[in-house]
Amino acid sequence: MQIGWIGLGRMGYAMAERVLKAGHPVKMWNRTRAKAAPLEAFGGQLVDHPHELAGVDVLFMMLATGKDLEQVVFGPGGVLSAGGKPKLIVDCSSIGMDESVEVREKLTEHGIELLAAPVSGNGNCVRAGKLSSVVSGPRAAYDLVETIIAAYAPKGVTYVGEGELARICKIAHNVMLGVVIENLIEITLLAQKAGVPRHAFLAFMNNSVMGSLFTKYKSNALVNLDWTPTFTPELLRKDMELGLAAGRALGVALPVTAATKEVIQQHIGTAATLADPDAYLAADFARMLETMAISSGLRVAAEGVPVPTGFED
Repeated sequence: MQIGWIGLGRMGYAMAERVLKAGHPVKMWNRTRAKAAPLEAFGGQLVDHPHELAGVDVLFMMLATGKDLEQVVFGPGGVLSAGGKPKLIVDCSSIGMDESVEVREKLTEHGIELLAAPVSGNGNCVRAGKLSSVVSGPRAAYDLVETIIAAYAPKGVTYVGEGELARICKIAHNVMLGVVIENLIEITLLAQKAGVPRHAFLAFMNNSVMGSLFTKYKSNALVNLDWTPTFTPELLRKDMELGLAAGRALGVALPVTAATKEVIQQHIGTAATLADPDAYLAADFARMLETMAISSGLRVAAEGVPVPTGFED
């Protein structure tokens, strides 16, 4: 099977690397070619334009927004701009259900099938073999590419049905991500203000029934103020807004989601008061710890304590 890949950022790069290492030949395009160039060492073939991937059997995509997806497929110079077309597109991006429906309808007009296949985790999860995926769309198309998806998502691939059902699963997943990190920061600051070092409190939490892979791998950031980005606050806000929009559309109350979204917005708004707002917002979303500490009357400093990531297991 001829495989194409578009979108080789933090997530897409690590995912494509695992596909290549599994022995699948992959043709690739990335807006910034230099970021994808190291994948040539694993057998990846870089192309200069998206339309050069139109002839593949299956085209994987990992992009930031629905607008990016629309542009790179249907826009000038996009995948379909030169007359060719892939048989199947597997979109791993986190986009809204309405956007996904629109993309699916347009692709159907071109005779192209679409699998919605968002993932759970970040680049570190991919490299540690901890990534999972949820997929919806035509069952026969899923059966065709399940083993390829499993190459980058060995933790598990779950097929949930037709249409856009995987999108709502991913939106719900990222809503929980936002709620959990916000609450984890709240209670960590509560413990710190009472006199408990952050590393000690988080070690207790991670060893308890409330601990998870997520709380473990975010603990180092909260303890040592390591804001190396895995996901930005603006992308997290986007996903919270997608969750709230889905709640309105389906008539489901999401009060905790709404409150969390406002905390994220407060963090984003705080950046505007700083000397370098762009750097503040380019940092990992866990940097909300610094913003929330201010409102708690606390100063936070790196504790310099090694913290397990959970990826060692």
